[in-house]
Amino acid sequence: MNKTELISAVAESAGMTKKDTERVINAAIDAITHSLISGEKVQISGFGSFETKTREARVGRNPHTKEAIEIPATRVPMFKASKALKDNVAK
Repeated sequence: MNKTELISAVAESAGMTKKDTERVINAAIDAITHSLISGEKVQISGFGSFETKTREARVGRNPHTKEAIEIPATRVPMFKASKALKDNVAK
């Protein structure tokens, strides 16, 4: 399912127009993104939680030349599914 299909499914389920649904979904994604940028954890009950983790700097290898390269530390977004979501998917 891509974003357009998600918008259509939510619009049909909620009885809203696709245009209004698209605005709501975009606003939700923007709110989650801004919270993660500021270092906050976002928890959606029954779905899961979004947070950022810091990856340590490490040494990698170029597979073609076998030369060692330094990979810098970085922050990455992470998602952890809730128990309810895991149980529903497992059925």
